[in-house]
Amino acid sequence: MRQIIGQLLLLLLLPGGVTYAQNKVSKVQPVNAAAERAGIDKLNIAADELYVSNPDSARRMAEKALLRSEKIKYNYGIGYGFLNLGHVYWAQSYYPISLFYLKSALTYIPQDKPLILAECYNSLGRTYLELKNYKEAKSNVDISAKYAGKDALMLGEFYSEQALILIRMQDYNNAIPASMQALTYFKQAKDDGNISIVYTRLGSIHHYKKNYPKAIAYADTAVRMSFKTGNKRLRAKTSIEFAVLYNELKQYDKAIGYAQKGARLSDSLGLMEGISSAYKAMVVSFEQKHDLLNALTYQKKYSAALDSLNVYNKRHNTELIQNYFTFNARLNEIAAIERKGKEAKEKIHFQTIIIITLAISLLVVLIALYITYYSYNQKKLLSKSLCRQQEALIIQKNLIEEQALNLAAVNKLKDKLLAVIGHDLRTPFANLRNIMGLFEDDDLNLEDMHGLMKKMEPVIKGAELTLSNLLEWAGSQIRGINISPSAINIYAIGQEMAQIYSYQLLQKNIEFQNVAITGNFVKADEKHIKVVIGNLISNAIKFTDDNGTVSLSSRIDKNELIININDTGKGIAHEQQLKLFGFNSHFTENGTMGEVGTGIGLFLCKELVEFNGGRLWVTSEVNKGSTFSFSLPLAG
Repeated sequence: MRQIIGQLLLLLLLPGGVTYAQNKVSKVQPVNAAAERAGIDKLNIAADELYVSNPDSARRMAEKALLRSEKIKYNYGIGYGFLNLGHVYWAQSYYPISLFYLKSALTYIPQDKPLILAECYNSLGRTYLELKNYKEAKSNVDISAKYAGKDALMLGEFYSEQALILIRMQDYNNAIPASMQALTYFKQAKDDGNISIVYTRLGSIHHYKKNYPKAIAYADTAVRMSFKTGNKRLRAKTSIEFAVLYNELKQYDKAIGYAQKGARLSDSLGLMEGISSAYKAMVVSFEQKHDLLNALTYQKKYSAALDSLNVYNKRHNTELIQNYFTFNARLNEIAAIERKGKEAKEKIHFQTIIIITLAISLLVVLIALYITYYSYNQKKLLSKSLCRQQEALIIQKNLIEEQALNLAAVNKLKDKLLAVIGHDLRTPFANLRNIMGLFEDDDLNLEDMHGLMKKMEPVIKGAELTLSNLLEWAGSQIRGINISPSAINIYAIGQEMAQIYSYQLLQKNIEFQNVAITGNFVKADEKHIKVVIGNLISNAIKFTDDNGTVSLSSRIDKNELIININDTGKGIAHEQQLKLFGFNSHFTENGTMGEVGTGIGLFLCKELVEFNGGRLWVTSEVNKGSTFSFSLPLAG
């Protein structure tokens, strides 16, 4: 301890001691900083080249470059990193976040980097254009031209964005000369990628102007250029553009050929948006050719592609938001560390002055006080550290216990589902397999097979509804029930259910009466209420004899709408009614035509009604029928 304090005092009291140490560090630091800056520049350039084709990789590179730039206070690296992040979020259609990063870039990019500034303002204009703020878009694009100077590539970018603004404003006459100027500069810069894009844009302009020969000529040129640059994305987009154009020219076979080509290219690139656009064009072509079967087929494919695109966008948007907040948190951590470092330096400097002053006059007293203070401080820090470790252990223990409970609940749920599936779904499928086996062995003729299949049809329908209910209920138990309330017309849902169950009603010659009040709406999740009413109507049909009646009615009670599903079926005994809505009781009966069920449908209905703010009950009399009723709040 004495040697350490002596050396410290010697270093502080020697003239130029600190300066020498600082100089020694400063001689090494610039070499390392220069190498670090070069590495950061390479990362940013790579990110700039990748953000269109692979935005996720570009984002990771830009974040890495930005964090490394923050550590060494390299403003150009910080600005370029923010610019690349702005490009990435623009490419993924997250325009507000893109604006935030692009504006942040302007505060760091030095004035002696005019081309980067030109690119930043051009990107701001492009982002404002996507947000339909044409005034800001034009203003920023004009600023980019000032920084572009005589650089052919940046001037081409300026005229290209200017043309795009004019197209969005439907000023096609002025968009053409702007596009031609962009083409001239890109040819000077020998930028084949941008040249092919401008040809595509010129084709779109003439398409809008209904000048089809020129539109086709420019699009053909763009396609040829795309082979030269290897731009499959542009080729897919242009093929779909051809399909739309030939639809307008009523050349539907050509349109179908180009749409199929665009769909294949889009599928190979994973472009769900391109696939959906191609299917949409084919729907139009087949409708115009009066080929309704193919039109319906591609309409279904188009709807499925849109659903896939929505799921992908939702998942990808969640990932982008998480990445955004995670990255900002890391930047904040660096800033916090720097603040703490600065504060620590200030404290050290202040303590150094005190130590020097006291060391000259009272060295011995200083040593005693220092030892006392150091021991006390270490003891305090050790005590705090132990407390934090104990708290962390308690939190970890509680988390493990909670996870164990959750795992037990999930395992219990799995056992319940397996029990239900094994008990109630095995029989109908086993019977169907046995019938098919008899038919294959020629033990049944077609007439016998037809009769057996008619008898099996309600059983299979019941199994299908059971499986649907199981999946819906399992999803609600595992993920939780998400409610999206809206104003619902019960009468309209009744009409829809009449269409859905028309075949089952016809089989038993059952009359369905929809006497629900019209003009009154309830506030609930439409999907949930359709599941509830569908299950209740299906049950009513199942337990009603031939030539019976099933009805849907409603009435207002204060601030609620009471919905009733009534049947003239065989009714339910009082002791059985008590078991209807409990999952563990697992009560079920076969229908009048042998329809099977699991009893989980009513349990699911009860859960869904209660989650939507209502209640479910039943009144029934044996051999006279049943009425299942539930309440929902009226829409305001």
